[in-house]
Amino acid sequence: MQNKKNSKNSPFLAPVPFYWCDKCHTPVMGKLCSCGEKTRAVSVTPPGDVRPAFERDRKLVNKLFEEQFGVPLIPEGHLALLNKVPDEDRMEEIILGGAVVCAIRYIPSEERWEVLPREAAAVYVKPTKRVIRVNAEAAQYIKDGSSVLMPGVTYVSPEIKIGDGVFVISDEGECVAVGRAKMSYEETVGAVKGQLVRTRRTMKPKVDANPSTWDDAIRANNNILNLYESKSIEFIKDVISKNPGVTPTISYSGGKDSLVTLLITLKAGLKLPMIFADTGLEFPETLENVKKISELYGLELIERSGERGFWEGFETNGPPAVDFRWCCKACKLTPVKELIDETWGEAISFIGQRKFESAKRMQSPRVWRNKNVPCQISAAPIQHWTAMHDWLYLFREKAAYNPLYEIGLDRIGCFMCPSSDIACMKDIETLYPEKWAEWETKLKAWGDAHGKSADWASKGLWRIRDKNEEDEDIEGHF
Repeated sequence: MQNKKNSKNSPFLAPVPFYWCDKCHTPVMGKLCSCGEKTRAVSVTPPGDVRPAFERDRKLVNKLFEEQFGVPLIPEGHLALLNKVPDEDRMEEIILGGAVVCAIRYIPSEERWEVLPREAAAVYVKPTKRVIRVNAEAAQYIKDGSSVLMPGVTYVSPEIKIGDGVFVISDEGECVAVGRAKMSYEETVGAVKGQLVRTRRTMKPKVDANPSTWDDAIRANNNILNLYESKSIEFIKDVISKNPGVTPTISYSGGKDSLVTLLITLKAGLKLPMIFADTGLEFPETLENVKKISELYGLELIERSGERGFWEGFETNGPPAVDFRWCCKACKLTPVKELIDETWGEAISFIGQRKFESAKRMQSPRVWRNKNVPCQISAAPIQHWTAMHDWLYLFREKAAYNPLYEIGLDRIGCFMCPSSDIACMKDIETLYPEKWAEWETKLKAWGDAHGKSADWASKGLWRIRDKNEEDEDIEGHF
């Protein structure tokens, strides 16, 4: 599969409300912890939509770190967090103790992950691979900003290749820098000069290397969660009061954002009907979650299938692409419009949209009408929440969230969504081989009929169009 720079990967600026309490040893979504202590800001790459690392995420990071540096990174009993970074495909910053300790980056052309270490990782581990040792004099020059030059180098790990991420350690055991190797081990044998490492210059972060639990994090954020909850309830009541006679509903997708929104409406004293647009491309876990939530909270579930619309569109347009997602209108927006028209004529839908999800949603109003669904007043109670607000709230409320998040997916939608990164698609192909094989068969048949190359389907070329044909309003309902 291949990818290219596109709008979904473009960075967008936003305030990052992400802090750390060194007393509670947990992330905090504000400047004051519930314990009363002032927090410190954590420097992460914007937009900074930080989220928990679940067990599978932790295992992946530890596996990659052990393969490349000889030791696992994340210790048991310590909270680990992820922050998705704009990149060619997928890149995640890994946060421990209120500091970014490394990043992992997927390289589609090589079908592999690489680890980009940070100096803070040395607080947790002593790497045994990809290590370069230097004497005290060289260490001081490097700490002052110099590159790693051959004079002063006392040891080079034999597995190091050009381009590898490496740790630079003083003979006294201090990590003085991290960076990329400019020479292989073989090139260093007998060498007396040359640049060995291009170092990564960063401010030395503060690291709180104490264990903690998600229960600790919930307590630390309790006041903040209560404030966000109350403001969202106030928003919901205000929208309903300003639209008398219009039926309020919940737009439920099976994802974390719509679940938080649903819980907020319950806290507001409402039991609203759930609207679910089944695209026919859903994961089985999502379909199960939708029914489970409906039964658990005693909410009426009103479904409409968009599967026929998708396959009709597929025959006409070919597969959806990153910048040509005709599918959203065909199998979500149109079925929802028909459902509302037939059932109520007009409806308010409380939707789990958050501004930290994309540049487009950052600019979206909090209440709007989508031109594709004019009978629907869309409203976003959690527009100002981050993913971490979401997760802390779901943990606190002991909510039955979709288990797909625990197997490595960070977003829930159609299993073959073209906006997913290649790394995610590779996971889905592994986890759902029959489902993916069926999709590739349909792709290949369409490609063969339209003169596409032999690897157009298998390498993910179907995801890319020559020009942007995106409908600007397709993101208005999820």
